[in-house]
Amino acid sequence: MRIDKKFRTLKAQRKKAFIAYITAGDPSLSMTEKITLALERSGVDMVELGIPFSDPLADGPVIQAASLRALRKGASLKRIFSMVRALRRKTEIPLVFMTYYNPVLKYGLVKFMKDCKASGVDGVIVPDLPFEEAGELIKNGRVNKVSVINLVAPTSTGERIRNIARKSTGFIYYVSLTGVTGARRKLPVELISRIKAVRAMTDKPLCVGFGISGPEQAKNIAKFSDGIIVGSAIVKIIENNLGDTRRLIYKVSSFSKSLAKAIHGR
Repeated sequence: MRIDKKFRTLKAQRKKAFIAYITAGDPSLSMTEKITLALERSGVDMVELGIPFSDPLADGPVIQAASLRALRKGASLKRIFSMVRALRRKTEIPLVFMTYYNPVLKYGLVKFMKDCKASGVDGVIVPDLPFEEAGELIKNGRVNKVSVINLVAPTSTGERIRNIARKSTGFIYYVSLTGVTGARRKLPVELISRIKAVRAMTDKPLCVGFGISGPEQAKNIAKFSDGIIVGSAIVKIIENNLGDTRRLIYKVSSFSKSLAKAIHGR
């Protein structure tokens, strides 16, 4: 599986993973394809493709706006699967869907996981599906060899973290703060100690997301985790450059290169 292989390769190179989030269909599906390839060239190790949804629970205003732009342009799961199939002819970078459960339920859970496998999606994250209710998703992920990546929050108990770690495949997503997505100038002072506590409970890859806004933050957190997830800061650059395709790609690439350098320790 591409995710597992990527973490093995990075570990052998003594590097941490840089995972970038973008909203699929923002500003268009054809641009999502181009942005994904530009991210890969810039040193990104894995890309999370957000499935736009009208009623997001975990997303702040930046990603909410991106989802709205994507939906207005006609983005749908069917069209996103088609875009991923086109991407797979050009790249082997691990691709992960970040989606709410409603689009999965509407599409059909079994069909969704089969189409993930068929199109080349390597993993799924469903932030509003409680771990205790994710049995069918996990089972279908196992059948289709699609990783089901579960989230651990600062409020998660030790017992719950161990249960999540046992069932998670691909990696464990540690949410750095309580609240919604969005770049923060400062992250919780207790973040490092919490990461260490989770790290002591599992040897599966542990990646940290929510709130990370720049290279210095990413570099510091990468010392204690296996990967860093950056989303809103990248999506904001896309928003700020919607009128100029070349500038959009250049700005996203430039920012991503600075993050890759910090996270990879070069």
